Amino acid sequence: MKVLFARFAQLELKDAIDYYEDKESGLGSRFKQEVKKAALRVAQYPKALPIERDDIRKCRLYKFPYKLLYSIEPDHILILAVSHQRRKPNYWVK
Repeated sequence: MKVLFARFAQLELKDAIDYYEDKESGLGSRFKQEVKKAALRVAQYPKALPIERDDIRKCRLYKFPYKLLYSIEPDHILILAVSHQRRKPNYWVK
């Protein structure tokens, strides 16, 4: 199934990539690769991952403290947030 990132999720992804790249050269690229791997897991097994809230599911990244929050739409998966797991829980609900 096709995976799309909501505009807000795209901004969060860019900010996180920039943050990690500022910390260490190449770390932003590694973060981006982990997000891609997580998006592929979501595309392959959208209903297998746990529910975060209501009909929103989550896919945790393996090597970074982030998760993708997504909804399953009729013809695609919509990534709503690229959320840090320890900062501002549930900010994305609003």
